[in-house]
Amino acid sequence: MKNSLYILAFILCVILGCTSSKSSVTGKNKPTGTKNDTIRIANDSLEYEVIIIDPGFSTWLLTRAYPRSYHSQSYLESKNRIYVSEWNSRVMQPSRYNPNLYEMTINYDPNIDYGYEVNYLIYNYMIYFQNTYKQKLFGYVPIR
Repeated sequence: MKNSLYILAFILCVILGCTSSKSSVTGKNKPTGTKNDTIRIANDSLEYEVIIIDPGFSTWLLTRAYPRSYHSQSYLESKNRIYVSEWNSRVMQPSRYNPNLYEMTINYDPNIDYGYEVNYLIYNYMIYFQNTYKQKLFGYVPIR
């Protein structure tokens, strides 16, 4: 059974009748440089998968995110542990937090080395999410 990391936010384009293009990457863990609504990263040998569906994230990632290697992997992992923990806590409290924003938990195990690319994308999605939807998961949120 695959361990799955899912970051599944709004599928506004589907609701609004837009079409979305998809990006799929396996093995090398590198997303393509096209503007997409879906980013998928999978590695069969480590049995994980990350799917990010949010209109605007791909464009934001290409235009506003810090470049790869700006932060160390250990920095990204420590931030992701905090962000994912708070995210999952909010998923479990739908009467307190908008269940349309926090739809499902993220299975992020800090004892697994997901590699730089997965941590980079999760971290940047969390920054994008907090800035776009005016949420604050923890501490200082860089505005980009």
